[in-house]
Amino acid sequence: MIVLYTDFGWRDPYVGQLKAVLQSRAPRVPVIDALHDVPPFAVEPAAHLLAALVPFYPRGSVFIAVVDPGVGGPQDAIVVQADGYRLIGPDNGLLSVVWQRARRRSCRRIAWRPARMSTSFHGRDLFAPVAAALALGRVPRGWLVAQRAPGILLGARDLARVIYIDHYGNAMTGLRAKGVSHEARLHAAGRRLARAGTFGDAPAGGAFWYENSVGLVEIAANRASAARKLGLRVGSRVAFGKEGRGVPLHRGARQPQH
Repeated sequence: MIVLYTDFGWRDPYVGQLKAVLQSRAPRVPVIDALHDVPPFAVEPAAHLLAALVPFYPRGSVFIAVVDPGVGGPQDAIVVQADGYRLIGPDNGLLSVVWQRARRRSCRRIAWRPARMSTSFHGRDLFAPVAAALALGRVPRGWLVAQRAPGILLGARDLARVIYIDHYGNAMTGLRAKGVSHEARLHAAGRRLARAGTFGDAPAGGAFWYENSVGLVEIAANRASAARKLGLRVGSRVAFGKEGRGVPLHRGARQPQH
């Protein structure tokens, strides 16, 4: 299957045009919308969210990942293979967290260019044709050129910030929950939040942290918007430890720089 992960949103024509190219080039390959409301322009949060989502799709899936504020600039376009997944996108760090965490990995630069390519819509004109060719197993010779690694490597350790806020107001962080003590308090927006197993374990309106469905530490409130209640936004700092300054209890977590 081909999986789409973008900051295009649903109100604009971009997702439809992307799918039109895929339909014309690979009409029998299923296309899945993972997310089109990735926080716009936020490459680092998007890279960490992508890394959390990828393992929930079948191995062999081809991802088109586009969060590209520098589209049309000098950056390359790449294809990475990571533990059986193939991801296509700009070489701006978006694919680098998935790539660095993989045990089996490779990277290739997209050398091919279509005869007609918009300077501002590489998702449609460049990434979609390559994704279709990969999904069909028919990549023409010369389209891809091996390179050692993505040109831009973001930190692959956990990101101690809010990386996504859903429509309920739940705030996902870039911290993986595995290995975090259930007794740990999460510091966010000047508050110390205790863990709850799930929403019903907290009082109505009460804010807490828990392990969400993709294994990340998430800040939530029972029947309320945690983001509104606490004033959280994408990029807000979070931390486990005394007054939010201690080392997070998850090994390898990266603290934000002040």
